[in-house]
Amino acid sequence: MDGNEAGRVLIAGGGIAGLAMRRALRRAGIPALTLERRREPADGGLAINLPGNAVRALAQLGLAEGLGAVGAPVRRREYRTERGRLLFAVDEAAFWGAEAGPRCVRRADLARLLTGDGPADDIRYGCAIAAIRQRADSVTVACTDGTTESGGLLVGADGVHSRVRGEVFGAQALGAALLAPASWRFMAPNPGIDAWTLWAGSGGLFLLIPVDADEVYGWVSVGGSGARGHDLAAVRGVFAAFPPPVRDTLEAVLADSGRVHHSPLEEVRIPAWTRDRVVLAGDAAHATAPVWAQGAALALEDALVLAALLAERPDWRTVGPAYEALRRPRVTHVQAMTDRLSRTARMPGWARNLVLPVLGPRSYRATYAPLRIAPPGPARTRD
Repeated sequence: MDGNEAGRVLIAGGGIAGLAMRRALRRAGIPALTLERRREPADGGLAINLPGNAVRALAQLGLAEGLGAVGAPVRRREYRTERGRLLFAVDEAAFWGAEAGPRCVRRADLARLLTGDGPADDIRYGCAIAAIRQRADSVTVACTDGTTESGGLLVGADGVHSRVRGEVFGAQALGAALLAPASWRFMAPNPGIDAWTLWAGSGGLFLLIPVDADEVYGWVSVGGSGARGHDLAAVRGVFAAFPPPVRDTLEAVLADSGRVHHSPLEEVRIPAWTRDRVVLAGDAAHATAPVWAQGAALALEDALVLAALLAERPDWRTVGPAYEALRRPRVTHVQAMTDRLSRTARMPGWARNLVLPVLGPRSYRATYAPLRIAPPGPARTRD
């Protein structure tokens, strides 16, 4: 392996986590090659909710101006019963402040921002990983197309079903989220809402977030035996008593089944994210149920912290443990708060409606207050 390869990073995965890692490394002056198994950039046609810590991380990646030109600000959250009664609301604009106001954007727009005007030859599409081999001074990846690539570090940013994780850390069963066994995501015409709005019933949850005046991003989960199978139409009865914005949106979505994406709620909680010259990032390391919308946020923060460590430390063998030590407490906090709210969501409806007006605002503040503080950086881990 020549010196140029030893000083570059291989990134497995060209989704949000991988593109964020690529951009962070480029801004740190570190060469990288991204290997994506799909043959072209993914466009799920969906959107993503970005809490304030995700917005702050994107600003650190130089994307504040671009982010402000896409999607819609999320200034308010509303938690409602299945009959539409407001349980409590959160002024997100006031909580996060002007520079970190949450935003809902289309995934394609976020990917375009992260990709930016970088060189086209540092992303290889159609390159699924077949094998990984580590040496004392390098890591080599064999792709299914017969090619091999080497570098000084491999970042597994290849999602919940990470091939890198399975290859290096061994097959580990994914955890089932406490929230519900299954969910669905979709885009739909905006039924007239102007806030992040969740309706919670005894059998399911229905969330709508405006992406603009004309369209919303939706997420639905159904609990118990009703969640079996992938067909959202089969569980439409769960939402029969919900208010018109929910029922009308559901009917609009079911009229065009291509809008609906089934999403099993799987979590990744593993004892180690690093091994020698391999590091996991984003959902590959710590996927959680989307209770607090931290999937992309934590992945963006991972990229910033890891890139800073790589830029600072000449011996990349020391980077993995330092990265995990910095990131683990923040992820553990999100996982704990996810479990807490998930248990509340699974309470009987009458009990949940009784406690949420008090516990809901407290949980929001307890979860997000630590995340308003920038994550610890590598300066605190210098030898």
